[in-house]
Amino acid sequence: MMTVKYPFALAAVFIWIGFVCAISFLEAWLKFRAPGITVPLGLGIGRLVFNALNKVEWVLAIIMIVNIFMSKGWTFTSTDLIYFVPLVIVMLQSFWLLPALDIRAELHIQGQHVPSSLLHIYFIIAEVVKVAILFILGYSFYH
Repeated sequence: MMTVKYPFALAAVFIWIGFVCAISFLEAWLKFRAPGITVPLGLGIGRLVFNALNKVEWVLAIIMIVNIFMSKGWTFTSTDLIYFVPLVIVMLQSFWLLPALDIRAELHIQGQHVPSSLLHIYFIIAEVVKVAILFILGYSFYH
């Protein structure tokens, strides 16, 4: 019989994966294909959507961490560091990547020249790593 170690964390992890996949891997680039969407308009929509996603991710990360650490019989081991990887990624995105991308988007919206940058690539890599780790975590919650 299969049991779930952390039921709230499990739900949070798979909801989190769904949000990231739907927004980062689908909505982010599809909006620019919609009729009438200009680059500045798409960037404005993207800023709103990604800032909202970021807030949802914080809630889901907190649910996950609290459920794990408040569980009976839980003791910290070195393998538990994996629980912090998605949290660290969200922190990097919240305090570095999203603000930097917001500044670039705002400059573009204002019609200013925006030099090329690897920030979008870093963000995509962070999203892929985050989803992969969340899948591993979700799987590990079954025993």
